[in-house]
Amino acid sequence: MLLKTFQIGPYQNFTYIVAAKEGGEGVVIDPSFGIDPVLKAIDDLGVKVRYILNTHAHPDHIAGNQDVRARTGAKVGAHKAAKLEQDLPFSDGDELTVGGIPFRVLHTPGHTPCSVVYLFEGRAATGDTLFVGECGRTDLPGGSNEDLYDSLFGKVLKLDDATVVLPGHDYGRTPSSTIAFERLNNYVLKPRTKAEFVRFMRS
Repeated sequence: MLLKTFQIGPYQNFTYIVAAKEGGEGVVIDPSFGIDPVLKAIDDLGVKVRYILNTHAHPDHIAGNQDVRARTGAKVGAHKAAKLEQDLPFSDGDELTVGGIPFRVLHTPGHTPCSVVYLFEGRAATGDTLFVGECGRTDLPGGSNEDLYDSLFGKVLKLDDATVVLPGHDYGRTPSSTIAFERLNNYVLKPRTKAEFVRFMRS
């Protein structure tokens, strides 16, 4: 499998190219501002981008959608609640196979109502649900501490410990991590009741 990571845009966003191989079919996850290096890599690697997968609808995660679509003809997939131009409205548990790589959609509201994690080949593109050493903020419109608790503790932390975390921003001490590392080291993920988590997030 081919996985290329790009730190682009003014907000340290990560955009990912995932494909079966050079010249194979693939996807782009969260095309951000400053998409030119990603477009160049698509051309250089000969990747046939079939889908753009957005983890949520905030502008810094969808800014490059139209440029990638114009270059490749790719279709856009996002959660059905996402307020953006999309071709594939996903629900929790939906699956999509591209170039032989299966992707599974995990609905993880909290940062936004439309937040999702994309699971593929032992990896989790977590968007702004989970960062290395942090989690997404909940004080923007549509954010919910209660929902984020359910998403993190009820879904994300139930993934296999070896799952590689591919976050939406370069905010941590390393670009990526694992569920096991985050469980042990991410202060947000300390064992808490939902009420305790809500108070913690509001403090």
